[in-house]
Amino acid sequence: MSGTIHPSAIVDAGAQLGEGTRVWHFAHVCAGARIGARCSLGQGVYVGNDVAIGDNVKIQNNVSVYDAVTLEDDVFCGPSMVFTNVYNPRSAVTRKNEYRRTLVRRGATLGANCTIVCGHTVGRHAFVGAGAVVNRDVPDFALMVGVPARQIGWVSRHGERLALPLSGDAEAACPATGERYRLVAGVCRLAEES
Repeated sequence: MSGTIHPSAIVDAGAQLGEGTRVWHFAHVCAGARIGARCSLGQGVYVGNDVAIGDNVKIQNNVSVYDAVTLEDDVFCGPSMVFTNVYNPRSAVTRKNEYRRTLVRRGATLGANCTIVCGHTVGRHAFVGAGAVVNRDVPDFALMVGVPARQIGWVSRHGERLALPLSGDAEAACPATGERYRLVAGVCRLAEES
């Protein structure tokens, strides 16, 4: 394996790290974790045993990726954002057999200090704004903000806001790339996928 593991980081025996992955200061990767190529785990990141992380995932400082979380390729986790894995935790009640799975689909961005409540899926290339609390599934390309998170628009794969209504049928281009997007019955897709 060719990558970087800072001397202060702990990578337990058995953890799988892909080519070119970097693990920075004071991070801890548990034995069962599976991490793809070209990832970056910032200072103070924790990755649990039952975690799968794709390629080119960026996890910024102070993020804990707990058991039952899957991050697909190209996901961005902003500083100090939060995952959970138990819906109703109690210190005196063991609920490890009740973990709810969380899936973050390819290319999604999870902004700084946002919270993803367990048991939900964040769609492809969705954008969750800083500080938002996601307590339901997030559609592909959705722009989510607030507490609880609500959809206020759509974003392109490039992360630019699209001139599309929240529902109905419409078409728009990414202002940065010109790539076309089509909204059909409230579902946003790349025009080439429609």
